Amino acid sequence: MRPARPGDEDAVDTVIRAAFGADAPEHGDQVGDLWREVRASGLVLAEVVAVDGDEVVGHVGVSHCWLDARRELVDVAMLSPLSTAPDHQGRGIGTALVAAAIEAARGAGRPALFLEGSPAFYGARGFSRASSLGFEAPSRRTPEAAFQVVVHASHEDWMAGRVVYPDVWWRHDSAGLRDPDLAFLEDLFAREHPPAT
Repeated sequence: MRPARPGDEDAVDTVIRAAFGADAPEHGDQVGDLWREVRASGLVLAEVVAVDGDEVVGHVGVSHCWLDARRELVDVAMLSPLSTAPDHQGRGIGTALVAAAIEAARGAGRPALFLEGSPAFYGARGFSRASSLGFEAPSRRTPEAAFQVVVHASHEDWMAGRVVYPDVWWRHDSAGLRDPDLAFLEDLFAREHPPAT
């Protein structure tokens, strides 16, 4: 693991497109294009890569977003995307990259790190359901179980409310999901990860 360096951009792009495009190449292209624009917009807080020799085989991005709390707008962070080259998956690279992202957000002084993803995968790696701490997803199209957070020591109780993504995420239609994927995951999460009571 190491911080991404100038010159890693094309290798990172290749890993993102391969990881997200394994089943649907157009999805890999959407995420790859999104991350290039996030980087070009100056929103990146950290990028960490996993390398095998000189080859980039994994990547995680941490970027800027806001929390619209009642008292004030709070600078927070989001983890996305997380990518491991398909031929390197199942070796713990994703787990190590998630840990690196959590540390990067903490090091950037952000009180919380948010993501949209699998509660089984991320829940086992330190994330919890964001709604249980008073956070709202940026889109109503984000299944509640998928919207997760890690809070850091700088988080205070008044820091609750809706997370706001920069406009690049909306231009790429990358906040939440659309049907039929949304309906499928809502049904799956309702069965596997019911809300805490």
